[in-house]
Amino acid sequence: MSHALPNHTSGHAPGIADFATADLCDDNAMLLEDGRLAVLPPVLRHFGKRIRFAGRVVTLKVFEDNALVRAMLETPGDGQVLVVDGGGSLRRALVGGQLALLAQDNGWAGVVVDGCVRDTVEIDSCDIGIRALAAHPQRSARKGAGERNVRVQIAGVPVNPGDWLYADADGILVAQQRLA
Repeated sequence: MSHALPNHTSGHAPGIADFATADLCDDNAMLLEDGRLAVLPPVLRHFGKRIRFAGRVVTLKVFEDNALVRAMLETPGDGQVLVVDGGGSLRRALVGGQLALLAQDNGWAGVVVDGCVRDTVEIDSCDIGIRALAAHPQRSARKGAGERNVRVQIAGVPVNPGDWLYADADGILVAQQRLA
């Protein structure tokens, strides 16, 4: 009996849904060795219906303020992955059910948050892949503080705008070039 993951291709670049992070690591050992491919530490939890997602990276750096997250997710995602450096804060949620629905409806492949999410039941009903450190019920501030399209750190791994991110049940990879 096959236990293959569903092949969610909506919002992805052609052919990008057919990958496994373990295979990408095996097939790209030299990129791992020289740092052009990195594996995020296994500290982020999965939310949303998509277990597997991938796309070109757009970055945000915010701290306990999600106004820029909302502004970004209101734009067409074109199969990209929003990577949010929330400073690892466990005190407020940066993404909730409304933002997950925005991400789904606007064609984002996924969202990776170095911080928290809330409304997890709502998020889990959305056809989107979201990774975050934890769930937290308190919403964030909405002042608009933060930076767009800058180098960020997610669980200690540098991520640049334009990198490629691949996430599945085994983990999350960040590559300086498209792999699949």
